[in-house]
Amino acid sequence: MSSFAIVDSSVHRDLTVNTNRGAAFGDNLMFTMTYPMEFRDIQSCYPIFFSKDPETGQFYPVALLGFEEQSNLFLNGDQWEATYIPMTIRRQPFLIGFQPDPAKGDGATKPVVSIDMDSPRVTRNDGEALFNEDGKPTDFLQKTIGTLEAIHHGLEHNKGFVAALLEKELLESFTLEITLNDGSNNKLMGFYTIAEEKLQSLDGETLEKFNAQGYLQSIYMAMASFSRIRPMIDKKNAALD
Repeated sequence: MSSFAIVDSSVHRDLTVNTNRGAAFGDNLMFTMTYPMEFRDIQSCYPIFFSKDPETGQFYPVALLGFEEQSNLFLNGDQWEATYIPMTIRRQPFLIGFQPDPAKGDGATKPVVSIDMDSPRVTRNDGEALFNEDGKPTDFLQKTIGTLEAIHHGLEHNKGFVAALLEKELLESFTLEITLNDGSNNKLMGFYTIAEEKLQSLDGETLEKFNAQGYLQSIYMAMASFSRIRPMIDKKNAALD
């Protein structure tokens, strides 16, 4: 369960956040959400696929971390073994929330920084402080706010990106069959990837439009990220030894 509260210096003056890594902090994820503006860093470490929300039907890109539920192949005890950690992982236990903004009219909202008070990362004596003694945000909190803003803008940009892919039918489901060194056969299912044949058949006008919007580069980065599957299989095999 999560219990988010708007970060407030008068209420959360003594809170600290444990920034260590580990399964106990919820880092044992099979995948995590990402967005095109982050693809350059993500594709250097992780395969990029697309997932479909079963409730809303909306698609969103993800960085694959493992081949099974609650399995993160990049997590080794309290160490995250990759040169880049996705922003949606690093932002924990914070989230951008929204509250009414009457100044902008009825129904208007404004983004606010929220924290999950039920997160095992939230403490009062062990970790990074949110506020200084004078009640001002610490460097840690200011950096976190920057991360949340980047995620917010990235997810907004992602809406147009996914809409463009769907309009041109550039997403297709796939099944990845993996045979491990112990002879076991495993299937990765439930994800979507770029439909390369349809991409190759796009007309010049569409490609030019995609390029101007920054979508074309993101598409090719997602495709290039498939090369990261092999190192993940190697990690899985190493864990079996």
